Amino acid sequence: MKRLLYLLWILGFSLFVGLLAFEGFGEVWDAIAVSGFGVAAVVAWHAVPMLADTLAWAVLFPPAERRPLPRLLWLRWLCESVNTLLPVAQVGGDLVRARLLMRERVSGSLAGASVVVDLTTAVLMQLLFALLGVGLLIAHGGDEQTARGLLVGIGVFSLLIGGFAFAQWMGLFGGLVRILERLAAGADWVGLAGSADALDRDVRQLYGRRRALAVAFVWRFGAWSLGAGEVWLALHFLGHPVSWVEALMLEALGNAVRGAAFAVPGALGVQEAGFILLGSRIGLPGDASLALSLLKRVRELVLGLPGLVVWQVAEGRRLFGRGASET
Repeated sequence: MKRLLYLLWILGFSLFVGLLAFEGFGEVWDAIAVSGFGVAAVVAWHAVPMLADTLAWAVLFPPAERRPLPRLLWLRWLCESVNTLLPVAQVGGDLVRARLLMRERVSGSLAGASVVVDLTTAVLMQLLFALLGVGLLIAHGGDEQTARGLLVGIGVFSLLIGGFAFAQWMGLFGGLVRILERLAAGADWVGLAGSADALDRDVRQLYGRRRALAVAFVWRFGAWSLGAGEVWLALHFLGHPVSWVEALMLEALGNAVRGAAFAVPGALGVQEAGFILLGSRIGLPGDASLALSLLKRVRELVLGLPGLVVWQVAEGRRLFGRGASET
């Protein structure tokens, strides 16, 4: 598995460098330099969709188990830092926030269930957002072949996510553990099976809170839509202003491309190619589209590197505390 990740990273990096060389290193650098302090505006704006994401997660908790919003926002930040900067298939950070949430006096089953349901709502809303992007692409004169290919990919992914959500409702995690019990019988699986059944129970309970789930969907779609502000600001400061609708199209389909390339660490190269292709549909030159993608990566580094440091400090304190208690 690690070899495959390394191979995908090498391929992605090669594509990334190839695109830079094709568009011209100097031209791309000049395009970024034009933005000046616009980078700070792009970084600051990202707090808005991140807050909406956090509100979508917070509303899933039963009132008695709800945690302070600043703490959940902190966990969301750490989660995003891990997912964007480490080769964890864009889900490793969710395991981190579930584990850290347990230190907030939340049961393991509820912490895991909240993350599973939150992830599912996020992906379902991303699919709806991608469909909106396809519609906007067609409205802006995008060719039918490109739109058809995007729709086929979204359709296949929708079936997979729908099946995953149905499996959660039917007791996915307990079923997986029971399969493992048959393959490797033994008393060691008893505790794990109980935890898996508790996770299944809490997942079904969260899905059963339909009003809260509906509010979570609204916040999630709002978060995806607000992300277009980052594209709008970046292109404004790059000297290639676009309308909000065009920014929405770029954000929707750019995220879809990045999501489809989840196996490539950071979607390196794939994101850049996607923005160049999509930008050409609204008249953006290749160097501007590439500069847009690079500004997004600068934002990820500015917010993500401190997040990784904070996460490591938090984990170090936990390990140090455990070691001290054992002595």
